[in-house]
Amino acid sequence: MTNIQNLKQIASQVRRDIVRMVHAQNSGHPGGSLGCTDFFTALYFEILNHNPKKFTMDGKDQDLFFLSNGHISPVWYSILARTGYFKPNELSTFRTLDSRLQGHPTPMEGLPGVRMASGSLGQGLSVACGAALTKKLNGDNKIVYSLHGDGELQEGQIWEAAMFAAQHKIDNLISTIDYNGQQIDGPVDNIISLGNLKAKWESFGWEVLEMDGNIIEEVLETLNKAKSLIGKGRPIVILMKTEMGMGVDFMMGTHKWHGVAPNDEQLEIALDQLEETLGDY
Repeated sequence: MTNIQNLKQIASQVRRDIVRMVHAQNSGHPGGSLGCTDFFTALYFEILNHNPKKFTMDGKDQDLFFLSNGHISPVWYSILARTGYFKPNELSTFRTLDSRLQGHPTPMEGLPGVRMASGSLGQGLSVACGAALTKKLNGDNKIVYSLHGDGELQEGQIWEAAMFAAQHKIDNLISTIDYNGQQIDGPVDNIISLGNLKAKWESFGWEVLEMDGNIIEEVLETLNKAKSLIGKGRPIVILMKTEMGMGVDFMMGTHKWHGVAPNDEQLEIALDQLEETLGDY
């Protein structure tokens, strides 16, 4: 059991990893990665039933996680490294030629922890449904988790998968929406408004929970509540409010840092706001 203060310290280090990785290549997506850091930290260090040393593609007898909004790969790579899937010093190869840590995750290079490519948005829920249904058919009682962006919900495939999950009572699935209200071209409401998202998911037959994704205590409480709803006939979705760029003041509250790297001066400002707790790679 990891205490809350330890989780917060881990999250600070992960945020340092994110800004350093993106800065080094002058490429990547820091905004959403920083916003989802607390969620990933709570999920991988406390909630997920997984064994980094025994990673297999089929994930038998382990919980599975699928990242659908794959552009926030920096936070996932940092978490995978910090939980032992590979050594943290490999983070220095982010977005370089022949690296396993491509801009969007892919299993082609044999990267432990990654089971699907997620460069194209909208596909992750379909994959998660298939994996969860497979576990049910195989009598595997472990849980499938997925993460999606709110802008990603503008993809029609998401809603096809949502209907499929409800129809087939895929009740071993917990999907989370990063509801930060921002996408690459601006506020989500200005691009294609999602309307009443809670009512939408409920009308599609899902159990809906809500949480503040930047309060680790609330993330843990809500994920545990979601786990208590497993096996009750309905897939579960969590609407997770986050702040894009969380932890770095000049990146917060705007879509402008969706896919822009900090320069040298901005990196130093960011690192001054983030405590080094596990040692930089």
